Amino acid sequence: MADSPAMPFLHGAREEHIFPTLTPPQVARLTARGRIQSVAAGDVLLDVGEPMTRLFVVSSGRLKVERVSPTGNQLIVEYTSGQFTGEITLLAGRPAVARVYAAEPGTVVEVSRDRLLDLLQADAELSQILMRAFILRRVELIASGLGDVVLVGSNRWSSTVRLREFLSHNGHPFSFVDLDRDAGVDEILNRVHVESRIEPMLICRNTLVLHNPTNEQIADCLGFNAGVDLNRIRDVVVVGAGPAGLSAAVYGASEGLDLLVIETRWPGGQAGLSSRIENYLGFPTGISGQDLAGRAYSQAQKFGADVLIAKPALRLHCGQGPYVIELADGTRVSTRAVIVANGVEYRRICEQLAKVEGAGVYYGATFLEAQLCRDEDVVVVGGGNSAGQAAVFLADTASHVHMLVRSGNLSDTMSRYLIRRIEEHPRITVRFFTEIISAQGDEHLEHIEWRDSRTGLTEGHPIRHVFVMTGAVPNASWLEGCAVLDDKGFIKTGTDLAADDLARARWPLDRHPYLLETSLPGVFAMGDIRCGSVKRVASAVGEGSIVISFVHQVLQALAAAEPQTQPQVTV
Repeated sequence: MADSPAMPFLHGAREEHIFPTLTPPQVARLTARGRIQSVAAGDVLLDVGEPMTRLFVVSSGRLKVERVSPTGNQLIVEYTSGQFTGEITLLAGRPAVARVYAAEPGTVVEVSRDRLLDLLQADAELSQILMRAFILRRVELIASGLGDVVLVGSNRWSSTVRLREFLSHNGHPFSFVDLDRDAGVDEILNRVHVESRIEPMLICRNTLVLHNPTNEQIADCLGFNAGVDLNRIRDVVVVGAGPAGLSAAVYGASEGLDLLVIETRWPGGQAGLSSRIENYLGFPTGISGQDLAGRAYSQAQKFGADVLIAKPALRLHCGQGPYVIELADGTRVSTRAVIVANGVEYRRICEQLAKVEGAGVYYGATFLEAQLCRDEDVVVVGGGNSAGQAAVFLADTASHVHMLVRSGNLSDTMSRYLIRRIEEHPRITVRFFTEIISAQGDEHLEHIEWRDSRTGLTEGHPIRHVFVMTGAVPNASWLEGCAVLDDKGFIKTGTDLAADDLARARWPLDRHPYLLETSLPGVFAMGDIRCGSVKRVASAVGEGSIVISFVHQVLQALAAAEPQTQPQVTV
């Protein structure tokens, strides 16, 4: 197995945290939960595409981890005595992105995923060491582009941007080949026997070529959901993996609930698209929405929560319990309780802009989008905190940022610290009482017009990038006919449910719905999708922790109502 020199890990974290060496007592505690086995030189312990359901601790000898490629294997790292394999996807049992094999004869301790999850919850010291290493290793794989995926496309295509977003926000390492700029494109296309250059291609594990795949096809190819059992009745299913949903997943799984999260795209929701959140408790220097979501996602998996990615909820069958959630692919999931946390979507402001979404029109401002509009003028539409964060972030790389705000001030909708930064930034101009009225562009946005509603003055500008962060529409259509909604489509819960609401919904219990409970017993709603919610990350996280206490009460009531099986007595 010839390999090239090891890839240097130079992206921030210290090596002793990424590749720690365990002490003999620490190895002994892992050994107590695993089994010792001998390995010969060349033995493959884990191959690319195989479910990552085992951790290996080196007792003697050496293990190598390499990226497998038809053009030559690339050594990633070598483990010696006291060191261990694995990264964050081990917690979910997803397929491995690299090969692990023995470089020489020796012995290893094999620990199964189930025993590892038990250890992470029971052993605080080892939990800290292992979790930190797992997370940092995945960060380094992403930063180095060391994965089992090659994306070939052009940033002029909205489909390419969509694929890059899906892989990036789901934390999957990949390398990107730009058809417009990178050398060696022909060699890559010839290797996979492809001549077409009219749409992006995803080369999965160096063998399967997907042409402009859907998010669900990518998830299936990479095995995102391979380790999730959909055949058993869950204690609770959380729909949506934004801050509220991830919070509920962490608290619910840590308290022993059999919990499944269903997410349409990627963890983080709208908050995951925020470039930097600076008013969230405990992060004085700020944290990106994607980093916050990634940490919460890892926490939920650490406690045993299952997460389905790219599986939209199509409808809730709300007859007699257990409830059944039907997914877009026809799969049905049964559960005793439901937590609705799939949030809202930004409202589309112009039909012409909708035609070039992803190719000049975006609904979040992350590092990816910032690179696409470097040194160009951009427009941010909206006057809330998300718009303010985007404007400040984009001003670091854009030539100029124009903020278009329909109202006459920012103070009613934006935090003061953001207002001050916007006012003092030389490359940000706020235009009040202004909105986009038209846009032009075929494959990519090329030109927009905006109008001042006070004067009626219209201006046209050759602007190629617009970030839309306006009023939001709740994602509640899949609950149609089940839960009571307000006149704007948000879900009513708790005391917002009037007596006539409950009568119309045929509320069957003597008690009033709990604080976050909908008009369906055992179905809860929280975060942005809930009527009257405070649109803040902190409040969403708080609701996620609160709702689990009510889920416990619902499950206890269901258990008490079940008929007790009497033991048979033989006379």
